[in-house]
Amino acid sequence: MKKQIWELKQAVEPNTLEMYIYGDVEGDGYDWWAGEDIVSETSANYFRSELAKYPNATQINIYINSYGGSVFEGTAIYSQLKRHSAQKTVYVDGFACSVASVIAMAGDRVVMPRNTMMMIHNAWNIVYGNATQLRKAADDLDTIMEGNMQAYLEKANGKIDKEKLIELLNAETWLTAEQCLEYGFCDEILGQDKDLTEAKQMLQKVNKTLEQHLSYNKALAAQFREMQNDPEPTPLPSEPTPEPKENTTIKFLEALMR
Repeated sequence: MKKQIWELKQAVEPNTLEMYIYGDVEGDGYDWWAGEDIVSETSANYFRSELAKYPNATQINIYINSYGGSVFEGTAIYSQLKRHSAQKTVYVDGFACSVASVIAMAGDRVVMPRNTMMMIHNAWNIVYGNATQLRKAADDLDTIMEGNMQAYLEKANGKIDKEKLIELLNAETWLTAEQCLEYGFCDEILGQDKDLTEAKQMLQKVNKTLEQHLSYNKALAAQFREMQNDPEPTPLPSEPTPEPKENTTIKFLEALMR
């Protein structure tokens, strides 16, 4: 039977839960066109309500194959798992990227097949407003990242210092299972490779999503200029178009998956 992209269920073993994160981590929303609330099954609210159905759980197995999503929702899910008294075991089934890697840090034990990966980076957001609002948004992201860094450092238990972690976050770093073990982000590497076909498809979706975000930002900026009746800015002299750079990350991952 095909796994759902998000599922929390009772396992065969008594008092054991199995949690699958196989897609975006998204909060609740609102459909302005239909005038309806959108309830996300990958939100912290949904996870809290589902977890409450199993008050006697003593073991939670968490399977992750996700490129992340909402830092607010993912951080809240991490906090809920950390507070829970059950033993938590995380299995990275492909990629644990962005805030999905933060959720993974809630595991008392994190297991990675040798060809799986994590990606860690600084939180980012789409914002608009005046200078004061933009500065506040930047300060908020700094505060969020302080919390996320503590999640990594607590799991690492001294195997990485804050300066090195900041360096990795600033560089938006892809980490192999061996590197995760070195830095303390995982506890065990399985010798058998994992089938990363699904993970590769999700990576392609990441690139598409980022392109959509950029297009959205450009359209939003144009709308604001029009609403404020601002004249279009004088175009700057054109510069020679640089040669496109080879995406070494994609090349590396594709080679890894062959």
